[in-house]
Amino acid sequence: MSIIRKRSAAHKAYIPSNARDNQYAIAQFTLSNELLNQLSPQWKIQNTQKYLPFYQQLSKRFFDLCHRFEIDNGIFIANDKLPRVRYSNEIHQWQTNQQILFYYNPCTDKLTKSFFDGEVRAKKINLLFLASGDDIRLNAATFHNKLNQLLKIFIDELSLDSLTIRLKDHQHLTYDLFARKKGVSESVAHKLRQVKTRYASQNFKVPANHDEMTYAIVTIPVTNDLFDLADIDPESCDPYNPLYTMITDAFSLACKHYNLSNGTLIANGLVPIVRHSIDESISTVGEFQLLGFNPKNAQCGLLSKWDANQLVEQVQIIFVAPQGEKNEPTYGRFLNHIEQAMRLMTTELKFFPERDQITVRFHQHISYNL
Repeated sequence: MSIIRKRSAAHKAYIPSNARDNQYAIAQFTLSNELLNQLSPQWKIQNTQKYLPFYQQLSKRFFDLCHRFEIDNGIFIANDKLPRVRYSNEIHQWQTNQQILFYYNPCTDKLTKSFFDGEVRAKKINLLFLASGDDIRLNAATFHNKLNQLLKIFIDELSLDSLTIRLKDHQHLTYDLFARKKGVSESVAHKLRQVKTRYASQNFKVPANHDEMTYAIVTIPVTNDLFDLADIDPESCDPYNPLYTMITDAFSLACKHYNLSNGTLIANGLVPIVRHSIDESISTVGEFQLLGFNPKNAQCGLLSKWDANQLVEQVQIIFVAPQGEKNEPTYGRFLNHIEQAMRLMTTELKFFPERDQITVRFHQHISYNL
């Protein structure tokens, strides 16, 4: 039965017409003594703001190139915090000890800003570029090509042969699984081709030596109705264990029913960060739940990580796609299976599609060295 279902699944995903589209890129490189000496030889002099002139000069070069290439949203980050980007109708940023979150509307917002402390030497420099305009996905290759050219000039102007920049291109589509139940009748068909295939069709060839990750994160709210389904004993030493066990059972049932074998459930308040890794791994680093996956491995298995003493506001489920087949370099079927599994799971957990929101965010990342 499962094999028939898998073979008959559509190769196109139908995304609600009100889905939010994002693209951003991070150019990352190590802050070396050589680079410091070139732009700010006085950094070796002991004073409280000895790195300030360096950050000012380097960020000015960066912003000048952004202006030259008509990049409306360029952000200079030198505080070793992880940049994360989300869609929002109102532009704002906020920081934690380990991350900077940027919320913006690609159609309207423009942002040029620096984040650094003149007293502190950063380990790495992050140059963040936020795509702008109405057709983000359609123009993704053009945006990426423009950044590629900008960064090559950036390297040339610094005259450092030893400078290696890692370019990371992040794209995602975000929508409500139950959008149709809430009155969104129109949808857009997507094959969800691999990034390198999409870019090649627009005359940009991704270097052969690159890493690629495709995955989806489904966010399920812990509503009062869901909470009431579980037999919670507030006097217990692990009061929320029944809740997370119930959710995990529904998760496992749905994944097995739709042959999804690369899934991780997170219910511990940490931020899941997916990384390309030769060996599968999971670890905790401060605010982050680091998930290392090898896309070449189609059978990573199902995993749940929860904290039975903490009631979280939402449960996050991560599905990593295996590396696309040569004759089928698309992910429409992969996303369809996820939607079907999540509908089954939320039915088991008695969610109300007309009222509850289940957020699906489909990610495609590529990265390579310049």
